[in-house]
Amino acid sequence: MERVAPWLKAVNTVLTPAIAGRRKKVDRLLDRAVREAEHRTGSTAHGDEEFIEDMRVLLTGYADVHGLTVTGWVGGLQEVTDRIESRLRIRKLHAISPEIADEHIARPVIVTGVPRTGTAVLQRLLAASGGHRAPLMRELMHPDLDGAPADPRRRAERTVEAVRKAVPTFGDVYDMHPDKPDSCVWVLPHSVNHLVRAHPPGYVQWMLDRDCTRDYRYLKQTLQVLQHGRPRRRWILRAPAHLWHLDALLKAFPDAQLVWTHRDPATALASLCSMSETATALIAGEADPHEIGRNWLGLLSTGIDRARAQRARIHPSAVVDVPYRHLTGEARQRLPELFERLGAPWGANERAALDAALADRGSPHTYDLARYGLTEGEVDRVLADYRREFADCL
Repeated sequence: MERVAPWLKAVNTVLTPAIAGRRKKVDRLLDRAVREAEHRTGSTAHGDEEFIEDMRVLLTGYADVHGLTVTGWVGGLQEVTDRIESRLRIRKLHAISPEIADEHIARPVIVTGVPRTGTAVLQRLLAASGGHRAPLMRELMHPDLDGAPADPRRRAERTVEAVRKAVPTFGDVYDMHPDKPDSCVWVLPHSVNHLVRAHPPGYVQWMLDRDCTRDYRYLKQTLQVLQHGRPRRRWILRAPAHLWHLDALLKAFPDAQLVWTHRDPATALASLCSMSETATALIAGEADPHEIGRNWLGLLSTGIDRARAQRARIHPSAVVDVPYRHLTGEARQRLPELFERLGAPWGANERAALDAALADRGSPHTYDLARYGLTEGEVDRVLADYRREFADCL
């Protein structure tokens, strides 16, 4: 299966040699990214030195990725620049209008779970309720106050258009749209989300070991900006990446209602590996499927173990478990029950949103665990404790 457009392969073949020696250029390029972000925001990076140094770790990791293509390098640079720009803008807005910090993010519903377990569709279904709202992709990528002169929608559209041209089948794997709810990872500067595209040397363990408290504080500050001057509704947030850092998440949102989605782990892992292989083809050319399988099996084991340990420390009522089948074949029977547990209404609008979601499932995403050098038995052994604890949800 062709995972990227043929024209992109040709471009990378011709131009990738031009980025040789990129690691030596990291400091200069990061300085340029800071200057560009300062120019666009009219702000200064003073006070955000720690954030920028962490971006240096990420960019250095990308520079060291084996087989990195020119499109992967250019995309990584642009992402770092965009993230620094958003950070400077959020800090500037809080400084200009200190009352933004008084915005209360009350009882957010936060959907998480192993990747490829229905978190995206569930977030969008919950967001369809009148008293709820979820951050849209364009708001997360380029957050600002309501009525700001910038055009985040057009900038997000360019990102989506670029991905669709480079990977025509990516829409079968993940639905990206500027005006649809999306994941918190567009704001969170560091998470396992980066690892879907590559495993930057030196970055993976650094990211897993670091204290993410300030990342989630920044996520809250971003939501406060998006809430300021707009109608108050209950936030519906989502990211499988939260599973690895529930402790930091709950420090920022102590009254959150967690919704944990579940699916047969071997099936979810096969789907995730297929998605990762496609994303890696965009960043680093051809990938070793077996390496992808080994990496993600280890990462899932780490994330699930951390989440289970953190869950044991919080009140049982703070977490609602949702099997994948409740979002597919049993959705019409089970979704009203979930809405009731979350204190949300279930009526004509919610039924219409569910009908639309079930009808618009797109082309099937096909995947095979064996391609990634794994067997169901091996996955079951590694994740045996998870399977036992949540047997009713799998």
